[in-house]
Amino acid sequence: MAMPSRPDHILIETSGLALPKPLLKAFDWPAIRSRITVDGVIALADAEAVAAGRFAPDEAAVQAQREADDGLDHETPLSEVFEDQIACADVVLLTKPDLAGDAGVAAARAVIEAEAPRRLPILAVTDGAIDPSVILGLAAAAEDDLEARPSHHDGADDHEHEDFDTVVIELPEFDDPETLASAIERLAAEQNILRVKGHVAIRAKPMRLLVQAVGARVRHQYDRPWGDAPRVSRLVVIAEHDDVNEAAIRNVLLGAVPA
Repeated sequence: MAMPSRPDHILIETSGLALPKPLLKAFDWPAIRSRITVDGVIALADAEAVAAGRFAPDEAAVQAQREADDGLDHETPLSEVFEDQIACADVVLLTKPDLAGDAGVAAARAVIEAEAPRRLPILAVTDGAIDPSVILGLAAAAEDDLEARPSHHDGADDHEHEDFDTVVIELPEFDDPETLASAIERLAAEQNILRVKGHVAIRAKPMRLLVQAVGARVRHQYDRPWGDAPRVSRLVVIAEHDDVNEAAIRNVLLGAVPA
């Protein structure tokens, strides 16, 4: 805000596991409120996951999932985050519609519409492609509308959300991306890892490998040369608090590194 030429918009990207309402409250501070407004809150929802009922808010849907999968015998904190993010949103972008299919996108829309406290635009986007004019200039003034954005943590300002833990794993070089991807898939299956992201050095490759994983879905691509930077593989791993075992995570990833 102190720049001579002020930006038209400031886009704040939070963690996918973040609770949005505390951030909105920060924009109600007088020193900020007089100079800037929250144009709108944009939530991203994984169409395939939502369609599968992983964040289903009603007991019947959770019970159906429980009967189909012993690993879903209780509502996870992830569903609570999902509900808070939808309740706070002005626009919802449904990601990965190509994986969900038409029926999956329709099912995801139904779940979100049932959860939202008010009618929301729900737009399907492939590979994150969206016309900026659709999501900028909403004029929602979200900081003035906090009461219409209910949260599980309303009235609990001193609540510490410790449902998720993050560990950073440094590793040597890998021989190939696919071996690493297989190790990450194993982490998702065996240790309920939610997210993995970071940069990896691949032997004999001058460019660093960008790695992004959501559950067992792993994407990787070379993004830029290492140059003079140290060729250090560093991965950030996110999981629910009870599922974090740093030693076990490290052992799985090291198992993909050649001796």
